[in-house]
Amino acid sequence: MKHSLRILVADSDFLILRFLRANLKASGYQIVLAVDGEEALEKTERELPDLVILDVMLPKVDGVEVCRRIREWSQVSIIMLSAKDDEVDKVKCLDLGADDYIIKPFGIGELLARVRVALRRAKPEVLTSAPTFTSGDLEVNFARWRVTIDSNEIRLTPIEFSLLEQLVLNAGKVLTHSMLLQKVWGPEYNREMHYVHVFIARLRKKLEPDPKNPKYILTKPGVGYYFVSPK
Repeated sequence: MKHSLRILVADSDFLILRFLRANLKASGYQIVLAVDGEEALEKTERELPDLVILDVMLPKVDGVEVCRRIREWSQVSIIMLSAKDDEVDKVKCLDLGADDYIIKPFGIGELLARVRVALRRAKPEVLTSAPTFTSGDLEVNFARWRVTIDSNEIRLTPIEFSLLEQLVLNAGKVLTHSMLLQKVWGPEYNREMHYVHVFIARLRKKLEPDPKNPKYILTKPGVGYYFVSPK
């Protein structure tokens, strides 16, 4: 049975493009290909894929810049591919809006697992019967997958929303890094501790009046994070 989900894959290596197209199509996804950053940007806007897979070293416009530009208008899930296994590069890509970062060479099983996670986050299940969560000016509407501050909508990526959801559903309770990785990303991400730090920082930038002195999402040093219970 075919998926209706569409994935854009951008890589300048035609062997990798053919490899990914064959395996993703075999898994039932619709595939759109791009060979450089300009084409990736144009096709993302035209095709509106459910997931974008970007090589970091794209010609014309590199993958990091493509990611940044996409994030200016879209919350689509983005997976970066790179031959560089460097945490600084990973954090840079995640901080600019990527949802995941995979090192080349990779096994197709790993890639497909991460694609499933990204697409699952794009269509999250409602985890609670409560329609909304409110804390001061902040409101989280679970059914509509919508966050507002003082009635102004805050645009969150799928993973950002899932992370906030876990925090507010457990308001007042400290969630460890491992617990957040398990709940938000899944068991495949048990070593990606920096993901939690980066995405917490992204949430704070979007939600907190002063991200350096947060009032909603607080840190328990050496343990994890917690959302302050509403008063």
